[in-house]
Amino acid sequence: MEEFISHSVKETEDLAEELSKNLNGNEIIALYGGLGVGKTAFTRGLARGLGVEDSVSSPTFAIVNEYAGTYKLFHFDMYRIESWNDLYSIGFFDYIGNGVVVIEWSENIEGALPDDSVKIEIANGSSENERIIKIEGI
Repeated sequence: MEEFISHSVKETEDLAEELSKNLNGNEIIALYGGLGVGKTAFTRGLARGLGVEDSVSSPTFAIVNEYAGTYKLFHFDMYRIESWNDLYSIGFFDYIGNGVVVIEWSENIEGALPDDSVKIEIANGSSENERIIKIEGI
């Protein structure tokens, strides 16, 4: 597991953009962390690195946002997902293998994640804008 310290939203986005260079287009990226730690900012940087030109926003109400870039990017918010039935009803498993799948609130679907998922934990640091980012699996 690698650990990084980000001191701003821009640094978080830049780290994710750099990470995108290691992707082959079929990854599951499981984001972990509380409200407001920067999961969407991380996804924004990842999307930029994948050539996405659209504005990236949290899919809180839509559950999934789709973006076109070098690879398809599927951005999920699992905050309100509570069961396997919920996952099936949103078609979650149909997205796997068809692009890069980024999942906010992965804690809520831990048992449904493939073993080879990239796991990224984002936590608050010692100052208001500092974030501790731990990356495993890439």
